[in-house]
Amino acid sequence: MNNLKGMIFAAVFAFSSGSALIEVPAQPPSVAAQRSMRYTSRSADDAKAWQRDVRVKLFQQLRLDDMISKRNLIPFDPKELSGADRGTYHVREIEINSTSSRRILIVVTVPRGTDGLVPAVVCIGGHGSTLYSPYDPDTLAAKDSRAKSDTIYRGFGTVLAARGYVTISTTVSQHEVYDEGRLLMGERLWDLIRCVDYLQSMPEVDDRRIGCAGLSLGGEMAMWLAAMDERVAATVSSGFLTTMDQMEKNHCLCWKFDGLRELVDFADIYSLVAPRPLQCQNGMLEPPTQFYVPLARRAMEEVRMIYNDLGRPENVVLDIHEGGHVIDLPGLVSFSEKHLYQNRWK
Repeated sequence: MNNLKGMIFAAVFAFSSGSALIEVPAQPPSVAAQRSMRYTSRSADDAKAWQRDVRVKLFQQLRLDDMISKRNLIPFDPKELSGADRGTYHVREIEINSTSSRRILIVVTVPRGTDGLVPAVVCIGGHGSTLYSPYDPDTLAAKDSRAKSDTIYRGFGTVLAARGYVTISTTVSQHEVYDEGRLLMGERLWDLIRCVDYLQSMPEVDDRRIGCAGLSLGGEMAMWLAAMDERVAATVSSGFLTTMDQMEKNHCLCWKFDGLRELVDFADIYSLVAPRPLQCQNGMLEPPTQFYVPLARRAMEEVRMIYNDLGRPENVVLDIHEGGHVIDLPGLVSFSEKHLYQNRWK
């Protein structure tokens, strides 16, 4: 009887206060308890120690810990396959070594007539995308007809290229594991880390101003790249901020691997980015089954804790835009201009 009274009181309170508790159910205690390394507020020094510990464990679970120490021993051996002049920038298709036994195709744009070093952005597509998806066809069209879904990216790679950024893209939408003993998420992340390596090798790039941006799976991979690679100075993760509970339903489970849920939730992975600038984008038209704004708000409250603890609360932004599952291009551009092109945060 007391439990019933409590439930009635909670329901009345939620209704009268306009709470979103009905729309955003609390995480089951059994799941919450699985997060053995969930971030909780602490001193700045302890927050940094937490980040180091979580990063080590995640590299182990991603089966990348052995690769990180020897990536500088893998030569790129680049082979240019095509190139074109687009007026304000050059675009090239290049093949490079990702591992000692596997090569990947990348797209690279380089601005013309630059005076000094310039910022760079790793541009990441989502499910069903290719390395061409972040760009307009005028930059470099795919060999086959472009999917209609490519319009969700709003050509953000082309926009950044035209504004004077070096950009780079590769395909991380595969659902096959290439090398025995590896994980899908690990291989996707590794190829993006190699993109950062390649940017660092370019004489035009200011390696203090390397950013990343992506939508959907690309937003997820932007989260992973920035969380695990501290060379990434600023990040836009679009159409992904949510909880693992939500991703268990109505979504591809390619995000999930053994040991992940027992350790962290997505808010904790995003927390590894702090205090570096982070913008998460979620659209108001996303339905409750997808990347729902109330869920994003709840997850962002967790992420804000570590930014507060590290003394940089202004560096994390939740961009709620009026669209659906699309890049908020004005938000991405203004964030990149502030934190990469001008690099004010440093």
